[in-house]
Amino acid sequence: MIDVRVHEVISVRHITESTYVLRLERNGLDFIPGQYISIGKAGSIDKRDYSIYSSLADDFIEVIIREVKEGSVSKSLKKMKPGEKIELEGPFGFFRLKPEDELSGKFLFIASGTGISPFHSIAKSHPGLNYTVLHGVRHAEEGYDKKDYSNGKHILCTSRDGSGDYYGHVTDYLRENSVAKDTLCYLCGNVEMINDVYDILEEQGVPSGNMHAEVYF
Repeated sequence: MIDVRVHEVISVRHITESTYVLRLERNGLDFIPGQYISIGKAGSIDKRDYSIYSSLADDFIEVIIREVKEGSVSKSLKKMKPGEKIELEGPFGFFRLKPEDELSGKFLFIASGTGISPFHSIAKSHPGLNYTVLHGVRHAEEGYDKKDYSNGKHILCTSRDGSGDYYGHVTDYLRENSVAKDTLCYLCGNVEMINDVYDILEEQGVPSGNMHAEVYF
């Protein structure tokens, strides 16, 4: 039986017109960076899965949410006020680093849109990690909390304007910048991006065992 927990809302922080960060009291929740939770307003039967955005060191839980036009949960959570309650299930999932790789592994995190969420949690939880984040968005304003990553470790690929670090999609960047075969690659985002990146990495000689994916939509 799944344990349902009740957490109070601390704040809703708007990043763009459609994307926001929901902060909840931690309430003793244990998780492994990369895992997700299922949340919804207390008393509602509707819940949605969101990767945890906050780090192990934080005394709160955060998720980053993009409001979806047909999405009742993303709309209702956006309107929540401090002190209101949500119901939470989880954490769930196995999209996480292997402990034996954390000290010596070289990581490439590839995300589209809010698929950056698990990598934000991982990077903040493991500041000594040898990683690069490749984040694909349309506009530079969607480079969510870019300042939270170490200098040079976050590459923002913008497909609609040239104000990011690279003008184009993450797939364009990867075709122009080959990935070393021993790199541990983690992919999170839309299925089309993930499929295309898999093909590119395989062509570059990265073994399938070094690739791990979490599909958002």
